[in-house]
Amino acid sequence: MEVLETKEIKKKFSIDTVDKDTLRKWYRLMILGRKLDEKAPNYLKQALGWSYHAPYAGHDGIQLAIGQIFDRETDHLFPYYRDMLTALSAGLTAEEIILNGISKATDLASGGRHMSNHFAKPEWNIHNVSSATGNHTLHAVGVARGMNRYKHKGVSISSQGESSVSEGYVYEAINGASNEKLPVIFVFQDNGYGISVPKSDQTANRKAADNFTGFKNLRIIHVNGRDVFDSMNAMHEAKEHVLNAGEPVIVHASVVRIHSHSNSDRHDLYRDERELHCAKASDPLPRFERILIGNEIFTNAELKEIEKEVNSEVAEAHKKAMAAPDPDPKSIFDFVIPEPYVSNKYPEGIHNHDGPKKKLITALNETLKAEFTHNPDTFIWGQDVANKDKGGIFNVTKGMQHKFGKARVFNAPIAEDFILGTANGMSRFNKKIRIVVEGAEFADYFWPAMEQFVEMTHDYWRSNGAFAPNVTIRLASGGYIGGGLYHSQTIEGALATFPGIRIVYPSFADDAAGLLRSAMRSEGPTLFLEPKALYNAKEAETPIPDDFEVPFGKARVRREGKDLSIITYGNTTHMSIRVAERIAKETGKEIEVIDIRSLIPLDKEAILESVKKTNRVLVVHEDKVFGGFGGELAAIIADEAFRYLDAPVKRVGSTFTPVGFHRNLEKAILPSDEKIFEAAKELLEF
Repeated sequence: MEVLETKEIKKKFSIDTVDKDTLRKWYRLMILGRKLDEKAPNYLKQALGWSYHAPYAGHDGIQLAIGQIFDRETDHLFPYYRDMLTALSAGLTAEEIILNGISKATDLASGGRHMSNHFAKPEWNIHNVSSATGNHTLHAVGVARGMNRYKHKGVSISSQGESSVSEGYVYEAINGASNEKLPVIFVFQDNGYGISVPKSDQTANRKAADNFTGFKNLRIIHVNGRDVFDSMNAMHEAKEHVLNAGEPVIVHASVVRIHSHSNSDRHDLYRDERELHCAKASDPLPRFERILIGNEIFTNAELKEIEKEVNSEVAEAHKKAMAAPDPDPKSIFDFVIPEPYVSNKYPEGIHNHDGPKKKLITALNETLKAEFTHNPDTFIWGQDVANKDKGGIFNVTKGMQHKFGKARVFNAPIAEDFILGTANGMSRFNKKIRIVVEGAEFADYFWPAMEQFVEMTHDYWRSNGAFAPNVTIRLASGGYIGGGLYHSQTIEGALATFPGIRIVYPSFADDAAGLLRSAMRSEGPTLFLEPKALYNAKEAETPIPDDFEVPFGKARVRREGKDLSIITYGNTTHMSIRVAERIAKETGKEIEVIDIRSLIPLDKEAILESVKKTNRVLVVHEDKVFGGFGGELAAIIADEAFRYLDAPVKRVGSTFTPVGFHRNLEKAILPSDEKIFEAAKELLEF
């Protein structure tokens, strides 16, 4: 691992080697950036917008350099919220910056959906990033993995402040990039503060990049980010090293924050007058002006003329941006999630195939292999998914690496955020790519990935339809295996609260195959929950036609009835069917069992039609009754079918406790045939 200071870098750029036209362009960009940086707060004062603005003044050198080395034809850029000059240097216009700042409908980054000061231009691969600071490092690594797999000559650039490096997912990103030797440049713009928190409260090292000196296959370059030439040399050196040596680089740029963190911050509350004076005295812009004049490249009058041109440009940009339309409130439901793949062969997700029955686990394995053959741009990774003859904890991916190779089927570190975040990133490299991940070895372990999960759910909406991660997240879910904590919980009730994700939960082998195929062929993210207790269960076995598909949002009637509706999914589907058969034998009452299969989108029509027919409803699922998805089902029925009910809507699910390890505890906590039977009998007798 090589650590270089600027003085050790080849001096390609200096006042003596850069031509006048280039220097003029650089100075013009720096003046343009400052004019916009200083103008931004005025929009807020006039109640015109730009309610979040993070001034970049003091970061000028490194931001100019990032934008100048970025090639929109080959590279991907992930700027952070302070990267105004970076965006301008990369090619955005003053008008585009203002449109973003005042959240107009024509804003390229999000059409006013995302916070101001989050600059993007998706058509140039300048990505819309989150307000969750530093999380885009994982996306940058994912894009770089795509570059690596497709032998693409380019770099992925992630820019951030030094304090965001404290986030765990940043360590995961840099560890993964160095381990896989991916073409990423991580730029740390170190201004000494995370809002009001000094970096001494963040890390023991004076420079955050030094926390990574033990990483193999990683180069670290320290640079004076206030100096234009130092920064340009460092960024060019970084890009050349990534492309030639085939390993990532950290560029640690020492900068100064001249102003407050943002327009909602008062830095005079935590910085004394001396520090503020020193910050202003370190301003890179007047220093660059002095160099240009002192070396007789430009006269003071010539620089004033450039400034005059820029003032006119900003005034014209302001005029155009103010005339642009505001976002239409009616558009809020646009781009929540892309339209899914539509099956023409099996529009209802039902078949009459009479072939041999297959296990649910076989259905998953064979469908994965079929889809990998169908689409050569499909990839899968996760923990334990590709270790010799092993294919995950439950062997769902068994034989896949042998068949499709290590480039497409590979193991990931035990880092759930990394697994999901790099999936999001790699899918950004090319829209044709489809990714399947085992988000965690058990659904219970998925929680470290929640930050990236949340990102994934609103990427499409936040980017105004410009990008949706084409990712299927597989999770082995539920109990009945004696697994206890972290091996028996169900999590769909919590995750269903996020718009922008499809959630499916099959109960039978054919549905598992059909829903997985639809997920892998669709645009946008799908959470695919697998009831692991049914992987090898006889009751879940079915025949499966070749290329079987199940559309999202289509429930399946597992048993016809007229006296009571049971609405269910997953493990409890089979219990509900058994209970219905038992009650029919004992009482002659006919219970209808609706397997919803798809939680989001939900087949509300099928549920309501069943309720109208039977007038009694029992909602059954494995998750906790309190806070579980069944509460939403019950609320929909009460809201839209109340007049058809002859009894209260009743629910059966787990107790409001974790799932215990001992079988006696598990039995007391989870739903069972007997618990469902008693609830159904009570409703029928109401």
